[in-house]
Amino acid sequence: MTPNEFRKLALSFPEVIESAHMRHPDFRVGGKIFATLGYPNKDSGMVKLPRDEQKEFVRSNPGVFKLVKGAWGRQGSTNICLPAVKIETVRKALTAAWRNTAPKRLLRNR
Repeated sequence: MTPNEFRKLALSFPEVIESAHMRHPDFRVGGKIFATLGYPNKDSGMVKLPRDEQKEFVRSNPGVFKLVKGAWGRQGSTNICLPAVKIETVRKALTAAWRNTAPKRLLRNR
């Protein structure tokens, strides 16, 4: 997967906007970040997952998903090695991150 494919997929969810945080593109719903691009390097993405789903993605996809270092990782921030992952797997991770972050009014229809 390329960074542009990640961007296109993240922006396909309802009411998502692209912004920036610490000089990295991020994707927000309801004003809250659920995914970013370019950290820790240009071939990485990040999704903010519920802890149980984070553990499952890391367990099921070793070498592709890993916890972000420190407190951010313990709070669900999970890096993705984009060149090593299939689009469908990222779609599932982005869906979980979006659902974890989106306002409740948006979840009724998804």
